[in-house]
Amino acid sequence: MNKFFLVFTIVCVLGLSAVNAQNYKTHNVKTGETITDIAARYAVTVEAIYSLNPDAKKEFKPHTVLIIPISKAAPSKFKETKTLEGFKKHKAKKKETLYGLAKKYNVSEADIKKHNTFLYANNLRKGDKLQIPVFKVVRETIVESPKTYTVKPKEGKWRIAYKFGITVEELEALNPNMGEVLQEGQQVNVPSIAGDAQKEIDEKYSYYKVLPKEGFYRLKLKLKLDQEALETLNPELKANGLKAGMVLKIPFTETVSVSNDALEQKELSRSITDFKTKRIALMLPFRLNKVEFDSVQDTKRSISKDPYLDVSLDFYTGVLMAVDSLKQLGVSIALDVYDTKHEESAVSRLLATTNFETLDAVIGPLTTKNFNLVSKALSAHHVPVVSPIGTNLKLYDNVFQSRPSDALLKQRIVTFVKNDSLPKHVVIIADSKNKAIAEELKATFKTASVLYSRKDKKGKDENYVMVDDIKSGLKPGRNIVFLETQNEGFASNVTSVLASLMHSQQIENVSTSIVLATTRFNRAFEGDEINNTHLSKLQFHYATSAKSYSDDNHAFVKRYDAAYNITPNTRAVKGFDLMMDVVLRMVTSEDLFMSVADTPLTTYVENKFAYKKKSDGGYYNDAVYLVKYDNLKIVEVKQ
Repeated sequence: MNKFFLVFTIVCVLGLSAVNAQNYKTHNVKTGETITDIAARYAVTVEAIYSLNPDAKKEFKPHTVLIIPISKAAPSKFKETKTLEGFKKHKAKKKETLYGLAKKYNVSEADIKKHNTFLYANNLRKGDKLQIPVFKVVRETIVESPKTYTVKPKEGKWRIAYKFGITVEELEALNPNMGEVLQEGQQVNVPSIAGDAQKEIDEKYSYYKVLPKEGFYRLKLKLKLDQEALETLNPELKANGLKAGMVLKIPFTETVSVSNDALEQKELSRSITDFKTKRIALMLPFRLNKVEFDSVQDTKRSISKDPYLDVSLDFYTGVLMAVDSLKQLGVSIALDVYDTKHEESAVSRLLATTNFETLDAVIGPLTTKNFNLVSKALSAHHVPVVSPIGTNLKLYDNVFQSRPSDALLKQRIVTFVKNDSLPKHVVIIADSKNKAIAEELKATFKTASVLYSRKDKKGKDENYVMVDDIKSGLKPGRNIVFLETQNEGFASNVTSVLASLMHSQQIENVSTSIVLATTRFNRAFEGDEINNTHLSKLQFHYATSAKSYSDDNHAFVKRYDAAYNITPNTRAVKGFDLMMDVVLRMVTSEDLFMSVADTPLTTYVENKFAYKKKSDGGYYNDAVYLVKYDNLKIVEVKQ
């Protein structure tokens, strides 16, 4: 053990024992033990152990002393063995009592009487000569074995964790191979507690998952509930305290609930009950009437020149892959494909000449005007119409908006920064086209610094800022910088300046750090002028409707590559994910509408879907990813 780790261990052990001794214990690593073995033994995650023992991640070896957080998932009992090692002599003083001596020497009154038998008949008096027994005490920890629990219908991880009074992370530690999604009838390990100690989900209440570093003060601000109110609803708080990951019962509210990541995800492919053929219409702007078919080169040129055809083909290839996957699951699809030609007149003709009333669902059209035209026409027949990419739609009661709105994406990143309990200073950098969002952010973060692009003599944006401009807005400590622009050149300029300032601050040993964020991720941040190394250095954060897949060995990716000799892009993945979700929801529920209640959350290759119904209209997708650049990769930020 190196000196740093030794000091760290001592500080942690002493500090933690003084502050909250019941929440930590130590473990001496034995030869042959692995970090996974230890995590499983104490029913905690490997990450939880590493967070308290950072050096163990670099070097893990026998005889290392680890600090282990105590988990309710592994209730412990203790067995003590006492062995008499000898005696201490004591001469009783005036006013001394057996109770006081027992407490002083950490023995029982019975032990003192046993080795000083005259005290059975007489009271202790001044001058009595006593033999005080000295014991060697060996305390063994007995970890109770978890019991097996059978997953009930609609039960997800957070529901079971809440039921047994543990966090989702502790449940996962008890079940290393439980998988991301629980299935009805699945056997899982849970703490061995009595049936009357188990809690049940009451649908009259909402539930909230405690975030890292959240205390009662932060919860009071967010939930409008003080510590006493929370403890009344959650009595275990008094005994066990507040900790990250636990699920709290709170008064019902539509605005605060367990996050989408903790919703009950369902693996619908294992729950299919309806094997009747499903009829689905796919409406895309192929614009085949404009394609030149005289030669292969002419056709390729038509595709490259027509963005609507290009997008449609990508999306369609993903849909076809989904149809093939569904076929392997025993689900038959009758897919009718229509070319909307990106023309309202063409869509109107299709509606007038085609019977869409008996369809199970319609996917598309892509463009807002055409989509609104179709959804309005089919609303009278209650045929669900699913929008692949649109956001500013008229949400008739038969509409499913699969892409989260820009307003929702903005809300999630702003809320994330607001809920960040670490000290921070907010800086807002924008061009004139984004002045409104800059002012909105300023209203939210009242102490924020606001910087705008430099302007020319005519008052037009020159789309750059100087180093000193940004320096004037930064403060020592942690700075979160919102960059609001759709101009690639401006985005490149600002990120370059911020990255250089980060580098110079490190060299000058100034305690200033910078985290970059935006409320609207767009092409400006993906252009050729943008340096991804800069974005990684700045831990660039944003909310998105789709998280890029990171595993090239994913079954869909491999099959797509084999079929089309190319890696699937975002549009192809969206076609696959959306088609899979629409059909699987229909074959596992009464229909697409009923699936909203039956299946709160589904996750596929890049996209996830958690539909909510507007009180006066249709359904919108409330599932959002929060991601960041990290080591030249885009990774999900756990909330």
